[in-house]
Amino acid sequence: MSDPAATVAETLALMDAMPRISAWTVDRLRPWCGRRVLEVGAGIGSLSELLVDRELLVATDVDEQLLARLRQRFAGHANVIVEHLDLAALPLERLRRHRVDTVLCVNVLEHVQDDRGALGALAALLPPGGHLLLAVPALPWLYGSLDRALGHHRRYARGALVRLLEDTGFRAVHLAFANVLGIPGWFLNSRVLRKTLLPRGQVRLYDQLSWLLRLEDRVRLPVGMSLFAVATRRA
Repeated sequence: MSDPAATVAETLALMDAMPRISAWTVDRLRPWCGRRVLEVGAGIGSLSELLVDRELLVATDVDEQLLARLRQRFAGHANVIVEHLDLAALPLERLRRHRVDTVLCVNVLEHVQDDRGALGALAALLPPGGHLLLAVPALPWLYGSLDRALGHHRRYARGALVRLLEDTGFRAVHLAFANVLGIPGWFLNSRVLRKTLLPRGQVRLYDQLSWLLRLEDRVRLPVGMSLFAVATRRA
């Protein structure tokens, strides 16, 4: 059986070698991104790197080794704070001093067993009208060996995600599928071949073909490997 922590670490390294995909991800959510941002699960900073223009960026993770790498990566940025954060036990009083108006949570919520509790805590952190920028794996039927190896508890259905946001103090203002082109590859690797790590060659090709994802953004997809959601904190 694969070690989820080791698989996640190797996957983060692969993602850091995909700058075009990181840029596409942030660009999908940037229109709703405020000036004071808390990033949940920053990993090694692949997305954080694209948000250093904010007034404040609080880059967080639960893993101490990753936190050390984040501190080293952003040592020269006075507006970047690196802190430990566990969504299972959110330190609200400590985090509120940062007065964040936006929470960025990309490919993290699926790792949390109690996603309802985590979203409720994030809602309590944000001021009314504050934004939650969320990306999660979509299509429960696509769940397979890659998801298990990464420590995913679930993949999300569109309607279920909207209800979850509404039940935890948010109002969904934008929801969109993305990456329909990745479905066949994920199905083959995860459901048929039962791989536990994304093939490195396919990852490099995926990054080079990121322009196709930007073409997808011009239409409203009925399905996709990922769900992007923007929600505001209700008063």
